[in-house]
Amino acid sequence: MRASLVVIPTYNEAESIGLILDGLRNLDLDVLVIDDGSPDRTADIVRMHGVEVIEREGKQGLGSAYRTGFSIALQRGYSYVIEMDADGSHQIQDLEKMMEWIGSADLLIGSRYVKDGAVTNWSKFRENLSKTANLYSTILLSLGIKDSTSGFRIYTSELLNKMEISTIRSEGYCFQIEMTRRAISRGGSVAEIPITFIERAHGVSKMSFAIALEAVLRITAWGALRLIGR
Repeated sequence: MRASLVVIPTYNEAESIGLILDGLRNLDLDVLVIDDGSPDRTADIVRMHGVEVIEREGKQGLGSAYRTGFSIALQRGYSYVIEMDADGSHQIQDLEKMMEWIGSADLLIGSRYVKDGAVTNWSKFRENLSKTANLYSTILLSLGIKDSTSGFRIYTSELLNKMEISTIRSEGYCFQIEMTRRAISRGGSVAEIPITFIERAHGVSKMSFAIALEAVLRITAWGALRLIGR
């Protein structure tokens, strides 16, 4: 067993998952895919690449998938747990760069919005939505993080154990904000590493109105709690 485990949630990512797994093959890490019953045979492709896949019934959500993967990583004794998307938006070379910073902070965030970070091929709507969510969370929660919605991360297992991840409730990209908030509240140090985010070339985005609404409601509630000192 290696020191690091990459957890990759999937739902209908048959067109891209093989390329991701091929790219990860040369890195010093293990890979675990959490698949939510993809009808497009994503899980079969993962197995063909010799990678472990946990198949779940039905679409249970991003947050649930990561909670499952994190729990497995902690049970198995990995030192570092990595979040990475299955759609090709996160680049292997950026992961290699992030891994060079292991040990410098408890949570490393691959950031689109720090100096030298970038976004490619995103619609203006999606880019503005992302920036607005980050700005809103910064104002209400004072996290001091430029890209709190990024799903490209490396956690130390020590920090994850402190965070009590089973009590994290968010499911959409708000999951990343809640994890950032929890990490900081439990004394975790955070560093942002510049990455280039490239919009998916295949498949369909999982973004929806319900996911955006969840983020707005939860951030607002957390902001209110912060104002009253809770």
